[in-house]
Amino acid sequence: MSDGITKDYLLHTLSKDKWQRLTPQKRAGVLTPLFFLYSKNSVGIGELPDLKLLVDFCVKTKQSIIQLLPMNELGSVFCPYDSVSSFALEPAYLSLSSLAGADAQQIQEKIAKIKGEFPCSDKYVNYSIKDRKLEVLWEIFSANPNTNDKNFIKFFQQNFYWLADFALFKVLKEENEGKGWWDWDGRYKYRDPHVLDAFAKKNCQKINFQMWMQWQLYEQFKDVKKYAQSKNILIKGDLPILVSRDSADVWAHPDYFKLDFVAGAPPDMYCAKGQRWGMPTYDWLKITFDGYIYLKEKLKYAQNFYDILRIDHVVGLFRIWSIPSNEPAENQGLHGAFDPADEHRWKEHGKTLLSTILENTDMLLCAEDLGVIPKSCTVTLQELGIPGNDVERWVKDWNVRHEFLLPNEYRWLSVAMLSTHDTTNWAGWWENEAGTVDEQLFIRKCADRHIDYNAIKDKLFDPARSGHGRLRWRDDVTTVDILLWNLAKRKEEVNDFIEMYKNTFQEKEKLWKQFMLSGPMRENCDKDIFEAALNTTLQSKAIFCIELITDLLYLAGLFKDDSYQYRINTPGTVDPGNWSLRMPVSLEVLLINPVVNEIKRMVEQSERAV
Repeated sequence: MSDGITKDYLLHTLSKDKWQRLTPQKRAGVLTPLFFLYSKNSVGIGELPDLKLLVDFCVKTKQSIIQLLPMNELGSVFCPYDSVSSFALEPAYLSLSSLAGADAQQIQEKIAKIKGEFPCSDKYVNYSIKDRKLEVLWEIFSANPNTNDKNFIKFFQQNFYWLADFALFKVLKEENEGKGWWDWDGRYKYRDPHVLDAFAKKNCQKINFQMWMQWQLYEQFKDVKKYAQSKNILIKGDLPILVSRDSADVWAHPDYFKLDFVAGAPPDMYCAKGQRWGMPTYDWLKITFDGYIYLKEKLKYAQNFYDILRIDHVVGLFRIWSIPSNEPAENQGLHGAFDPADEHRWKEHGKTLLSTILENTDMLLCAEDLGVIPKSCTVTLQELGIPGNDVERWVKDWNVRHEFLLPNEYRWLSVAMLSTHDTTNWAGWWENEAGTVDEQLFIRKCADRHIDYNAIKDKLFDPARSGHGRLRWRDDVTTVDILLWNLAKRKEEVNDFIEMYKNTFQEKEKLWKQFMLSGPMRENCDKDIFEAALNTTLQSKAIFCIELITDLLYLAGLFKDDSYQYRINTPGTVDPGNWSLRMPVSLEVLLINPVVNEIKRMVEQSERAV
């Protein structure tokens, strides 16, 4: 293998026990948020038992991995990566008819009513479903608390590290009308033990309710895991690198966080101002002094549900873009700095944290290593036997050929995919983004060089094929010299413009040539084009190929209008369409769609069927 990684190599890394357990073999899988799914039994949103139907889908299509977005309890913006706990699961995902110790018959009428109020046929999830479900859950709990159940007691004892603080936090937040913990009375804000003890005694039933819901979630998720294991399907979880400032974690352990800073990402060719995520960065020194107990407990709980764990934004373990919390929000990530600041410390910092994770879990690690990644991160992942991500639209020779890599040029130690939850689906990319540059980034670069953007815009870009904040190059801008002539600058002054041009000009034409499709290049995506793209990742050298469910649904012909709108999230935006898109058909309907046989055929041809 050209990158020097072999199956034998993996068995000599720190990940060797994980690879031995799963066996280093090619696999295919599907990536989805749970809120995206629904079945005929779902009540307003995807529920944990629905994942069993997704297991059946994988069995029928010969895929063997289900990758989920974070399942942690959602905060006010319903973003899975900005959760109120690194441990607690989202109660909206509970199946009301599958509660341990509850009389399902007594609540059937309520379930039917809620289903009518929150139909799963709507395109987007209405997150008011959470409050409605909580009302019913409270009624069920109040009628039969079940807190003397031996399984509940065992759950409480095994998870006391986080569970007690989380339940207390939730009830205190309700008592404080949803305010952030930093706006609470100082006695609660700074965790006066006597005051908290008195509050807990007074609100014992409400606190037990929060713990009871987490127990129910644990039981239902464990049941899914057991079913998946019986079908030889692996579940891949997602560990967000960060947690909301307004979370039980930060309230319970403020010393583990640098509360004067927020995390984000520096400007790049896709986000002109960079990104400001808003979550506080970690004080790893304090976490280290405590023997990594916080990190170890996260892993211990996640291991109940997952065989594989995705480390979100893994480069943040090496160095994270840190923005002063008082920086104006409109500046996004423009005025941040890396922490640690010393680049020479990055490799040791990241390797120590990843090694600690590997030594304290049985789960195989995969890393989200997209974006600008320092060499120290890439080298460390390889040394430790951790796969990274290879997203087709970004798998290129960026420096010499400026062309997409062939399937046999992908990294073997990687997870190949067409799209991510933060991108357009592949058809949306082909039709709206391939061969384009970010308009805001281009405008900012022009302003920095005193170039009149409005004067050159139509000379460089085709307005008829530009949109959604993306600028498509004109076909007649065929050389760097033409670019320089329009910019009226010397080459040395605009090297970044040149690189942007070389790596985006005629992307579609280059990919069309690689696909070896007949006839002239077609602007609109169709089934032949999409199958060629999907085969690129399936036939690639990557050990895993896990596709976003919206891409697989395109293959099923379930997108009836502009593919661009079928996306899970648009980074850097606050939009009701973020984190709420729903599958256009139920899982039962998907299971009988002819696409099942098409996917099965393609997976078998790629030798990824397990």
